[in-house]
Amino acid sequence: MSFSSEVRKELTELTGDARHCMIAEIGGFLLIAGKIECEKGKFSIQIQIENEAIARKYFTMIKKAFNINTEVLLIAHKNKNRKTYLLKINNPEDAKKILLATTLLKYEHNVPILRNHMDYTMVQSICCKRAYLRGSFLGGGSVSDPEKGYHFEFVTIYYENAEYLQNTMKNLEMDAKIVTRKGSYVVYLKEGSQIVDLLNVIGAHIALMQLENIRIVKEVRNNVNRLVNCETANLKKTVSAAVRQVQDIEYLRDTIGLAALPENLEQIARYRLEYSSATLKELGELMVPPVGKSGVNHRLKKLSEIACQIREQRGGLSKND
Repeated sequence: MSFSSEVRKELTELTGDARHCMIAEIGGFLLIAGKIECEKGKFSIQIQIENEAIARKYFTMIKKAFNINTEVLLIAHKNKNRKTYLLKINNPEDAKKILLATTLLKYEHNVPILRNHMDYTMVQSICCKRAYLRGSFLGGGSVSDPEKGYHFEFVTIYYENAEYLQNTMKNLEMDAKIVTRKGSYVVYLKEGSQIVDLLNVIGAHIALMQLENIRIVKEVRNNVNRLVNCETANLKKTVSAAVRQVQDIEYLRDTIGLAALPENLEQIARYRLEYSSATLKELGELMVPPVGKSGVNHRLKKLSEIACQIREQRGGLSKND
């Protein structure tokens, strides 16, 4: 089962008790999954959905909120494993009652006008915002597998509804974006933390915990990789510096001899040759008396400077010559 399917399954088991929340959820669902028709002033509503649990949920919710019996048909397919459920409200008065309650139908000068979004008064309360977004997701939403990436989207054919979704989410401090795709409008989130917030808002708490666990594991894994990469880079830098130091000291040994160096430089030079992989701290602890890292680094740099000067005096020979 995909992560989207798990979220849908969890949401189909949620049933609000407050009628105003049920109406907001039905409105969000109808705007994406519903087909509203008007013929000679008579309205009808059809909802075509492949998920049996979703069909059952809205059949029950419409009955509970409006005391309306919805006709349910099972559409046959050549592929016997595929099922499509058609919810129909053909009674014009029943359809009109639902459309007026969800504000998808308005009358202006006694002229009926179908609308592509609900009134903002429908989602003034937090509970109704949650319900509207939940209905919209069950109507046409999806969320990617968090193991592969973070993406949550609603798909609607109405730009007005896309804006309504975006504004509702922004009111809940989620930075939703809108793009067009194949003639539809996609309202989406890409941030994992905001997807967690949205799952919480619509009531998918089990899915939320799954996503959070995956996010934590991925974050720990990324932090470990970052630390390993950093330590590897530092190690390479240290090894490279040690190799250069040994080359310079060997050059001094083979040209002027280490005994020609000041005592403090001769001592560090001999230790570096003997302990070529030692850190600055370890070299400093070998010295008598002990020397700090900065002191060791200063002496090694001085040795490199002397080696460079001698090379220049001998005709600009490279370090490896």
